Amino acid sequence: MSSLEISSSCFNRETKLPLSPPLVEDSAFEPSRKDIDEVEEKSKDVINFTAEKLSVDEVSQLVMSPLCGAVSLFVGTTRNNFEGKKVISLEYEAYLPMAKNEVKKICSDIRQKWPVKHIAVFHRLGLVPVSEASIIIAVSSAHRAASLEAVSYAIDTLKAKVPIWKKEIYEESSSWKGNKECFWASGDAAPSVHGPHFEEQCFLLSQNFEGSLRVLQNILWSLLET
Repeated sequence: MSSLEISSSCFNRETKLPLSPPLVEDSAFEPSRKDIDEVEEKSKDVINFTAEKLSVDEVSQLVMSPLCGAVSLFVGTTRNNFEGKKVISLEYEAYLPMAKNEVKKICSDIRQKWPVKHIAVFHRLGLVPVSEASIIIAVSSAHRAASLEAVSYAIDTLKAKVPIWKKEIYEESSSWKGNKECFWASGDAAPSVHGPHFEEQCFLLSQNFEGSLRVLQNILWSLLET
């Protein structure tokens, strides 16, 4: 017998129970859909270096959120020319341990500067044919200003700090190119044996002849000082 049946047995058949007043939902005690969504959906940073072909749709879906009204994208593609030469494809290499750490720092900086929800940074390695994407950066936010500014900051900082190199492959030749914004491209970027990331900086600077000379020079001076 249910509890309702038990309580009803205390009255005779002619006794009428007063009707209970209708229940009124109190929004002060019931969590709203928005609050539930914010609790369930945590912000995420998705970073990926891959030899696979990149998909704009797949990357943009990773940052979609019902809490956001904007998704901003930057898509870098291989163009078919450079200084009058016909480009067949680009080839990318990266020093992955340092590259991933630098991209993580970029995501952290973005979150300190703008109220964004999700961030995705995908970079392709190896050969990238003409018109295919080499990098896709996607950021979602409640309003467009934050995600637009964050995407711009992300690509500019990535080119300046993340150790990625590209080879331009022409019809009859090829040439490795470095970003002019990169810190290791400047003359004062020689590392110190006493400083952090010494091995990584040596690797970066040794990618060109002048960098190798700066590395050797700095090592000699550091040894003389000890």
